[in-house]
Parts: sequence; C-alpha cells; structure tokens
Amino acid sequence: MTKILLSLHVLAAIVAIGPVTVAASMFPPAARNAHAAAGEGQADLGTVRLLHRICRVYATMGLAVPAFGFATAAVMGVLDSGWLTASIALTAAAAGVLVAFVLPRQGELLDTLGASKALERSDTAQLAMFTGVFNLLWATVTILMIVRPGSTTGA
Repeated sequence: MTKILLSLHVLAAIVAIGPVTVAASMFPPAARNAHAAAGEGQADLGTVRLLHRICRVYATMGLAVPAFGFATAAVMGVLDSGWLTASIALTAAAAGVLVAFVLPRQGELLDTLGASKALERSDTAQLAMFTGVFNLLWATVTILMIVRPGSTTGA
C-alpha cells in the first residue's frame, strides 16, 4: 500500500505542481509581450489567459499532492518527523503564496491588459518575484522529500 500511495503522491506532484510552476513562470514575460503587441495594434491575450487558466486549474488539482502525502506519511508512520513537518509548513507557505499573490496578480494583469491600460514593468516584476518564491518553496519541499534529514528511511 505504501508504494501505491507514494507513487500517487509523486505523480500528483509532477502532474499538478509542474505545470503550475512552468505556467506561472511564463506568465510575466507573456504579459509583457501581449502589452507590447497591444501597442502595435496586435493584442492577443490568448496565451496570457491560457497560462492563467493552467495555473488556476492545476493549482486546484494540486490539492491531491498533500492529500496523498498525508496518507503516505500515515502508512509509513512518519507523521511526527521533523523533515515532514518542515515540508508541510513549506507546502502551506507555497500554497499561500500562490493563492494570495500569484493568482490574484495574474488576474489583475489580465484585467489591465484587457482594458488596454498601461502596464508597468514593476507589475510583472513583482509577479515574477512571487512566482520565484513559490517555485523556490516547492524546490525546497522536493529536496526535503528526497533527502529526509534525520529519517531512518532516507538517503
């Protein structure tokens, strides 16, 4: 049962979190490109809308990652491990950054682009910063999941 749950946990992380990290990272430059094209009368927000939709949909699917993670940890009997507690806290922080900063800012930028308002570079730079923090948190969680410091089952 452990192998099945662990496999589902890892697959959910790859399938759900991977697309969010990539699409969120692509969003700021795509928004800048769409804004530049709008200045030339060729505005196409399709790519920017698609990237935002990918982030929203896959973020929702990403809820499966901690669900399978908790189930796996319970079966393995490691719920009280420090590395797991740190991973849970970092996962919650990453989810918070995504929900509180990345997705709303993407929506605001879409509204700005749709209304043909001026887009400041600082708007996309700030979004890129929050996206980088989100990605860094997930990278740290991934490392903790692989290394599991202090674990008797770790490397």
